[in-house]
Amino acid sequence: MKAKEMMDKDFIYVSPEDTIADVSIKMEDSRRFTSPVVDNEMKLLGWVTSLDITKGLREKKNKISEIMRPKDEIRYLHENDPSRLAVIETSNSKLISIPVLDSNEAVIGVIRSFDIVDTLSSLYEVKVSKLYEAMEKQLKGVTWEELMEASAIISQRTTGKRIKAEDYERNIKNSTFGEAIWATGGLERFFAGLIAVGELVIARKVGRARK
Repeated sequence: MKAKEMMDKDFIYVSPEDTIADVSIKMEDSRRFTSPVVDNEMKLLGWVTSLDITKGLREKKNKISEIMRPKDEIRYLHENDPSRLAVIETSNSKLISIPVLDSNEAVIGVIRSFDIVDTLSSLYEVKVSKLYEAMEKQLKGVTWEELMEASAIISQRTTGKRIKAEDYERNIKNSTFGEAIWATGGLERFFAGLIAVGELVIARKVGRARK
């Protein structure tokens, strides 16, 4: 996924010459509490937040240019950057939102922390069976039945509980990615399990071919 696929296109933007009072109303009406500061061509000049607005009003300043942070102090992405960079930046820098620029350096969207949470939430709802279907396509020559048999074996090794391949198949069709992560103890363990399944199913297939 690219930044342009995650960004909010319905963003507000302001001019350096806008008054702080006017921008405070604009933010309140739109329920957007961060905004890029742009020129007439939508080129990024700076960034302002509701906290900057509050401080500016308290200090009796008038123009956005007096309180905005300049471009060289702002984290931003380009539209074709991987969206994962937005996740990393918001986490590491404790950002609420990040502007997205096109190839001409014009602002075309904003990725908000809400957009990141919404995207990740939708991924968590993906059925686990969809991940196994993708694995089946990647493991050329491996059947779905072989994949389920290997998965049942890995599950038994991990949990100590015996499970049949058909029961394992039923489980993954009824569970989501998010539920599987919680059940296995985290993202790392979940994918380690998938890798183990892939290694086992290939090893079993090679072993059968040698007989």
